[in-house]
Amino acid sequence: MKFPVLETKRLMLIEIKEEHSDDIFRVFSNDKVIEYYGMSPFTQMDQAQNIIKSFSKNFIEKRSMRWGIVLKDTSEFVGTVGLNNLLLPSKRTEIGYDLIPDYWRKGIISEAVEAVIHYCFEELNLYRIGAVTFPENEPSYKLLLKLGFQKEGLLRGYIYQNDKSNDAFVFSLIQPDWKKVK
Repeated sequence: MKFPVLETKRLMLIEIKEEHSDDIFRVFSNDKVIEYYGMSPFTQMDQAQNIIKSFSKNFIEKRSMRWGIVLKDTSEFVGTVGLNNLLLPSKRTEIGYDLIPDYWRKGIISEAVEAVIHYCFEELNLYRIGAVTFPENEPSYKLLLKLGFQKEGLLRGYIYQNDKSNDAFVFSLIQPDWKKVK
């Protein structure tokens, strides 16, 4: 399966390759970006190179997909959006996203996530897209609600970060609900 490039009005969602190592390092070494990500910030370039290899391997194995978010007008790589725990036979996945803080609150993640949701339901024929967020990450869970996700509950001690287990909210969007509002 060839990696799908997705296009929106302002964005290109592209395959993340080795040539994007500096961009991935810039995203994942930013304390604000990974504050609610479930991992520590990158401190070495080989971490970026290794995660890119894992993105590629997991795509080949049909376990996940991760797009780089590139602004059309400047060609700047500003974040990523992707599918984790992709289970094609079970018709479900989880979505995640990150964005350089300079671009927060400009509708970029909404636009990228909408394109990925469309791809999930129309091209992959998935039934369910899940998402988990830290309860403190209000902008993220408000975005999910705005896009039609429903809050399902609290996962206690679900994400281990900063030497402790943290609770997480769980959300979902199912294909029939998406088709109603599309």
